[in-house]
Amino acid sequence: MMLTSSQGRCHSQGRYLLTAGLQCCRCRVSCHVIRHYSFLPDDVKSLRAVVNPDISKIRNIGIMAHIDDGENKMWERGITIQSAAVTFDWKSYRINLIDTPGHVDFTLEVERALRVLDGAVAVFDASAGVEAQTLTVWRQAEKHHVPCVCFLNKMDKPAANLSFSIESIRQKLKANPVLLQIPVGSGKSFSGVVDLLTNQKLIWKIRTELGDDGRVFESKPLDQSDEPELLQEASEARTALIEQVADLDDEFAELLLTDFGDNFDAVPSVKLQEAVRRVTLARKGVPVLCGSSLKNKGVQPLLDAITAYLPAPNERHHDLVRWYKDDLCALAFKVLHDKQRGPLVFLRIYSGTLKPQTAVHNINRNSIERVSRLLVPFADQHVETPSITAGNIALTVGLKQAVTGDTIVSSKASATAAARRAQNDGGARKKRGEDANMVLSGVEVPDPVFFCTIEPPTMSKQADLANALNCLQREDPSLKVRVDPDSGQTILCGMGELHIEIIHDRIRREYGIETHLGPLQVAYRETILHEASTTDTLDRTVGERRHVATVDLAVRPVDIFSSGGLCELDFTEEVEGQLSPEMKAAVENGVHTSNLQGPLLGYPLLGVSTLIKSVKVEPGTVPVMVSACVSRCMLKALRLAGVQVLEPLMSLEVTVGENHLSSVLGDLAQRRGTVQDIQSRHDNKVLLATVPLAEMMGYSTVLRTLTSGTATFSLALDTYEAMNPQDQSILLKRMSGLL
Repeated sequence: MMLTSSQGRCHSQGRYLLTAGLQCCRCRVSCHVIRHYSFLPDDVKSLRAVVNPDISKIRNIGIMAHIDDGENKMWERGITIQSAAVTFDWKSYRINLIDTPGHVDFTLEVERALRVLDGAVAVFDASAGVEAQTLTVWRQAEKHHVPCVCFLNKMDKPAANLSFSIESIRQKLKANPVLLQIPVGSGKSFSGVVDLLTNQKLIWKIRTELGDDGRVFESKPLDQSDEPELLQEASEARTALIEQVADLDDEFAELLLTDFGDNFDAVPSVKLQEAVRRVTLARKGVPVLCGSSLKNKGVQPLLDAITAYLPAPNERHHDLVRWYKDDLCALAFKVLHDKQRGPLVFLRIYSGTLKPQTAVHNINRNSIERVSRLLVPFADQHVETPSITAGNIALTVGLKQAVTGDTIVSSKASATAAARRAQNDGGARKKRGEDANMVLSGVEVPDPVFFCTIEPPTMSKQADLANALNCLQREDPSLKVRVDPDSGQTILCGMGELHIEIIHDRIRREYGIETHLGPLQVAYRETILHEASTTDTLDRTVGERRHVATVDLAVRPVDIFSSGGLCELDFTEEVEGQLSPEMKAAVENGVHTSNLQGPLLGYPLLGVSTLIKSVKVEPGTVPVMVSACVSRCMLKALRLAGVQVLEPLMSLEVTVGENHLSSVLGDLAQRRGTVQDIQSRHDNKVLLATVPLAEMMGYSTVLRTLTSGTATFSLALDTYEAMNPQDQSILLKRMSGLL
């Protein structure tokens, strides 16, 4: 398997390595072991290869990489934009691989992949270390408590630096790197690695008769015939590894003190490997391996590390799943549309077994659907299978209503029985809504940061465009479509320039509609400056019925970081006790409506906490009137508190030659950028800055012109920051049509 992404290069032989067979030829004369990984494309279609393995032999893993650091199978403009799921066998293990995008515009693709993973491989450019988007993806993995293995890629680059990359992981990710290999050679002379657990030297030699594709490597123990420098480096690195693991794992430390205190060299590799596995699963440390995936150097040991250190599905604990016992419980984490087969829904099976031609219950939609066909995305083909068991990833045909984040179970009775088991167990962890609905935690969908109008070429194509947008939204929940109430225009909302551009391109290619996009606009947010309280009464007569409601509430600003950027809602104990569920829902709806449309420019609110202090409702008043009263009261309170526009701020990292640094700095100053730091990396400078997103449109073209195409950059959404009064005044005038 090749883990390479050099801007659109996909190497055809890489997909065959996904199902490579292992052939070992032991030479009688020497102690070398030559391992040969052959390509067996026909084996992909064998039903033998897709029989459900034991759950302990399954690994659900993802590849997390910065743009151009890793691997992919689905390409748009040279980067992975969708989480490409593929299944393959490695030795006696089944690996379900989900690649994730390395671009800031596709945060949701990363989020939904991590939601169903049990482990991940973080791929780094060994010459650059941790880059901006890698940091963002790593934080997402930490949120889901996903154990990781690190792979330092591109060790054959002249600027590759092992110690720099290790320190970068330690400093930027705040992780504890556990180095398991050291490279043999550097730059173009990089030829292999030393396995510090076994003291084996693995060498990939150029073989012209087979092509230098990494299928063959030689393994032999380190001995006195090897270079003295390599022997010393390996000895020191292994000692450091043993000491580090002993600090992280008490069981290994006890073994070391009891049996091997005087001779670390005698520590069995099996015991050390077991300790590294415990450290990895406990997320106390991250194993680090190295290689060059373009030539497949180091990829086979990486696959071995995936099976050795990352968890099986039954080693990851999902609180809710155990209540289903042997009944089906699955999560829909991705939807694709196929012109021939209709919607294809990817499911992660958490418990039970799924078979084709069976009815299933979608808890979120409260609907029953039939799975007509069941497929395994095996290597580069979809192979039909008679059943899929717990721990696996399935591709289903026939689910017409399921969307990302839906929980699929065998029947409504199954969900009811699971809820009963949870309620009967006093030790069950309480989560909001979990006891009643038994729904798996879905995927958090980030708010869009860009929007623009989209129009069909003619009015006769409007219905076709609406259908295309509905299909694309089902595939991609981070894509939002709404209709402007004033102009009637369709508004497309996405995560970035590239995101919207690709959606536009897909509508043309897949649905044959030549649409027109209006100018891109930034999705600003609004917040408040001070605390404020107010009371409002709505008294309205509709027909013969009089509706009267009085609401007393307070709003206050909260820190965007601590609240996660969300708006909060609380009730006093008195209100909590007196409101019926129906009226409480009406109040919540009124607050939610106000939060979606701020009073200044109509942008959604961020960092606002609302406290409902009193709600008085006259008999006969309907809930919709209570919602209207709450919304009106909220509007008054927000205006009293003072409203401030927030703009999205991006973390920018630019790698540029020193001769172009001044031009890049000058351009950033014009974009209202703030330089945080300028670092040296080999012969280049690394510029770290924060820049308003509104100023970054078209930046790649400008940077290419300024630096003659020699600079690279990466962006990640940092936070939302208050606009200064001058910029806010300009924005207000522009929105009012005065500019």
